[in-house]
Amino acid sequence: MKIVKIDTGILEVPLKKPFITALRTVEKMENIIVRIQTDNGLKGYGEAPPTAAITGDTRGAITGAIHEVLKPLLMGKDLSDFSSVLDLVQKGIVRNTSAKAALECALYDLRAQQLKLPLYRLLNGADRELETDVTISVNEPQEMAEDSLRAVGEGFRILKIKVGKDIVKDLDRLKEIRKAVGNEIPLRLDANQGWERKEAVTAIKLLEREGFNLDFVEQPLKAWDLKGMKEIRNQVSTTIVADESLFSPGDALRIIEEEAADMMNIKLMKCGGISQAVKIATLAEVKGMKCMVGCMLESKLAVTAAAHVALSSPVITKIDLDSPLLGSEDPIRGGISYNKNKITLPTGYGLGIEAIDGVKWHEGDHS
Repeated sequence: MKIVKIDTGILEVPLKKPFITALRTVEKMENIIVRIQTDNGLKGYGEAPPTAAITGDTRGAITGAIHEVLKPLLMGKDLSDFSSVLDLVQKGIVRNTSAKAALECALYDLRAQQLKLPLYRLLNGADRELETDVTISVNEPQEMAEDSLRAVGEGFRILKIKVGKDIVKDLDRLKEIRKAVGNEIPLRLDANQGWERKEAVTAIKLLEREGFNLDFVEQPLKAWDLKGMKEIRNQVSTTIVADESLFSPGDALRIIEEEAADMMNIKLMKCGGISQAVKIATLAEVKGMKCMVGCMLESKLAVTAAAHVALSSPVITKIDLDSPLLGSEDPIRGGISYNKNKITLPTGYGLGIEAIDGVKWHEGDHS
């Protein structure tokens, strides 16, 4: 089964409301879609959101990496030699993790279809129920409280609260949210690198004393500050999660060896694809660390791939795969399905993606 065509296009999905974190404000998804076709008529799909503030990848960078460098390496290659094809993606260009992730997603989709397996079976995973949280963007305290109450009313039992712009105001935000939803709903705090060491310790200890039922605090400090992350971890009881500090398996090893976090958040777009996500999870299992699988602002396409990865390892115990729910429409036919906070995987082969509506294929490419 040989690769005969690689196309890319743009998929735009307006968000229900702006997605606001300490790093950026986004009003719509504008993601790169990849489609790889083989000589026996199979199609595999992948996706990459341009997330310059985190990965450094822009739309132009992603499409450039694919068409100028990686596509020429992959054309005509036989997917039966799958590990060699993945090596071409990973070694053909440095960094450019989002482009690699999109291509790997499509390649794994094809390989699983070829073997007549759902992707998680190809990854030696077992089917189980997945429960996602839902993200509450940074806004004024009352608006965040209203958004939290609405999410709980819609059936979500875990809230991921974006903080990190102003720690004093962050505490006001959390107090309003607690008043609105009560004490039983666990809160996951995501500072997106926005806090400082001392203020982070003070704030987390205060929340612990007041019984805020924190599930974890994610990436309180700058990505490079593993020493500071360790200092926070050593002074609080709450689980500390590394997100932007983790891109590669090498990063995972440093986080573990420097004891900088209790848990790591694996994202396909940061690590460069499914093969690297599996390596991180395997390393975490060897070292005795739990992991979470998260997402960027991805449609149901890439999030379906992440859900399959979440089933691949027993150390992946938490998931944050809510981004398709933030969109005002769902252009992906097939893939995962949501029942409030529960995620069900498709029963078909590969990713289980049937079609994608509304893709603007680049010139020369067609649906």
